[in-house]
Amino acid sequence: MENTRPATITVLSNSSHIVVRCNGNWTINFLKKAALELEILQPSAPLTLDISDVNQLDSGGVALLYMNTKKFEKAGYKTEIIGGKEDHLKLYHLLSSSLAREEPIFRSAYSWLHILGEKSFSSLLGMNRFLHYLGEAFVILFSILIHPWRIRYRAIIAHIFTTGLEALPIIAISAFLIGVVVAYQSIVQLQKFGADIFIVDTIGISLTRELAPLISAIVVAGRSGSAFTAQLGAMKMTQEIDAMKTMGFDPFIFLVWPRVFALMLVMPLLIFFADIIGIFGGMIIAQAQSHISFSEFTHRLQGTLAIKHFIIGILKGPFFAFLIAIVSTYRGFQVSLNTESIGFYTTKSVVNSIFLVIACDAIFSILLTELKL
Repeated sequence: MENTRPATITVLSNSSHIVVRCNGNWTINFLKKAALELEILQPSAPLTLDISDVNQLDSGGVALLYMNTKKFEKAGYKTEIIGGKEDHLKLYHLLSSSLAREEPIFRSAYSWLHILGEKSFSSLLGMNRFLHYLGEAFVILFSILIHPWRIRYRAIIAHIFTTGLEALPIIAISAFLIGVVVAYQSIVQLQKFGADIFIVDTIGISLTRELAPLISAIVVAGRSGSAFTAQLGAMKMTQEIDAMKTMGFDPFIFLVWPRVFALMLVMPLLIFFADIIGIFGGMIIAQAQSHISFSEFTHRLQGTLAIKHFIIGILKGPFFAFLIAIVSTYRGFQVSLNTESIGFYTTKSVVNSIFLVIACDAIFSILLTELKL
């Protein structure tokens, strides 16, 4: 069993020093987990690598240790390797000296190409892992749909409350301010042509079709998506997820799909709420700046806002919600056994979710324009 134990690390850090204890087999076939954990370890203090608990070490393990010592040295922090068997230290010093001789030539001629290839390969690996996660999630979904009694209805209701009802205040403030900004900026331009009344068309169509769904999704990604990642990350750190698997509970059924279902159900309602509040904000500015009464605004809105714009905005909700929930839970499962990774993957979760929401909205705009909707 010792010969098949993967390489892992335990990070002990404070403000003045970082100690990384290396365990397991640091051979090419067992380095994946340790490499991911070391990747997110950022230089902030001198580093000590303790390899006394390493069972086996080959050139792949040496290269990984060497790259991380150089990462800290580049940032200006002293690094050292302690412990380890005599043959391990001999191998490290032999190979690291060889790498050090080749490094300046490699850097001067091919540094940018190396970085580009490394980043591209890392992105492809990340995409592969995400697609694997997505495929596993859909396999479990198919099983749930065949056996609907496995759906966690209580968990879904609880998540609807936290992601929907508790999100109404921030959604209201954001939508209201967006309505105010759009109305105010539009009126400034329309008044030049004496076309103040067209502010109603601008606010109604832009908010219901584009802005309300997008702003709601961004707020939900920052609020609920980050919470999903942090919750699952904390469970991963405390080994609750491992305990669930040991007891025969599937994390996708108990942790992932209840969150996805809840967010997909609640997002259209949040968008509808944002539509109302945003248009109300626009009405206030229209009345204050152009003296368009509420009744006149409402009458004009009924004649110009086609139902298709409202429906298109609402239908975007489940797609945005799915992307946010699936990405945030995926990042939550990636958290490793140190506190720094929670912040790292929570940040990644929010950034990835917002990017995918904007990309999805762009795809919707292109398709609907081509379909003349």
